[in-house]
Amino acid sequence: MVKSEQLDLDDVDYRILQELSADGRASDVWLAEKTNLSSTAVARRRKSLEERGAVLSYSANLDLPKLGYGVVVIVSIELNSQAEKALNEFEREVIKCPSISYCGFISGDTDFLIMLNVASFEDYDRVYRRELSTLPHVARIRSSFVLREVARRGTPPVVFMDETGA
Repeated sequence: MVKSEQLDLDDVDYRILQELSADGRASDVWLAEKTNLSSTAVARRRKSLEERGAVLSYSANLDLPKLGYGVVVIVSIELNSQAEKALNEFEREVIKCPSISYCGFISGDTDFLIMLNVASFEDYDRVYRRELSTLPHVARIRSSFVLREVARRGTPPVVFMDETGA
């Protein structure tokens, strides 16, 4: 069994992470104002958080509908085998699919959950035919179209709450 190592972070580290999760371009000077530290101290802490893996990367949060990718599709994939070889082959190939923004191996009746952003139903048909249907060991593909997005968060607020929920 693989164990996940949780980092030892203090309240200031969490405050910096909270601000960076809201705005990855936040300057050390701005973070210093929010945390009551010097910008030099914030820079040291930010570098430490990056080196220890608390911050994986920085990216822009794109408005995909404005870029022509307004249809979100959730795809459930069931494999015909759960043997390690089949899982590894599927995972190796799914990573190569350019239309997939998320894929997770999950518990339950379905083996993998995939999220796609496509331009239209016709575009999804193309992705289905060229990418999803060519994946190895697939027994069943189920697709659901998101009708309305209710919440989208890079980091859920609970990460920054204490035991009382504040």
